[in-house]
Amino acid sequence: MKIVIIGAGNVGGTLGAAWAQKAGHEIFFGVRDPAADKTQALVRKIGAKARAVTPAEAAASSDVIVLTTPWPQAEAAIRSLGNISGKIVLDATNPLTRGPDGISLEIGHSISAGEKVQGWAKGASVFKTLNTTGFGNMADPVFHGVKSVIFVAGDDATNKPKVIDLVAALGFDVVDAGPLRNARMLEAHAMLWIDLSLARGLGRDWAFARVKR
Repeated sequence: MKIVIIGAGNVGGTLGAAWAQKAGHEIFFGVRDPAADKTQALVRKIGAKARAVTPAEAAASSDVIVLTTPWPQAEAAIRSLGNISGKIVLDATNPLTRGPDGISLEIGHSISAGEKVQGWAKGASVFKTLNTTGFGNMADPVFHGVKSVIFVAGDDATNKPKVIDLVAALGFDVVDAGPLRNARMLEAHAMLWIDLSLARGLGRDWAFARVKR
């Protein structure tokens, strides 16, 4: 599968390496400057399965597009892709802002980042996923034999199983979280992980898991 990752930071780089190494997928990093030293170092680290190109070049031949940019850059990143009607888009962003009380969500309750991305990505199938844990857990999501959990929310029932399988290939326990509007809950869930990790002393080396009786 050809996976386009928009952004080559901690999240994008980790996901690209994991999908290439664990599942053999082809990874295209869609970035403004494909020749940048940092991006080229990432491509070399991953190996022959990875390339860096412009966002529009990447999107043209993609099977799946994964949005990993910081929230303030998300709209411009989607628009830089050109026509992505019919494409599958995984939105891994969170609408974070910083105020007097620290990091918080810029939007919520009545709309989510996932729904905004769907509005910008005309004709694409947007799924909210990979936004509720840190990039370190994306590289190694299993804790003492227990898979940490990741949710997938989206309206396209036909393509949702493909998305679930793609995320599961990273090693997560994947849960169908319902329609895209439930991204409002997933982004609040992400904010809980961020707050506990950065402000409550838990650090980044932990994750949510699902247990059943």
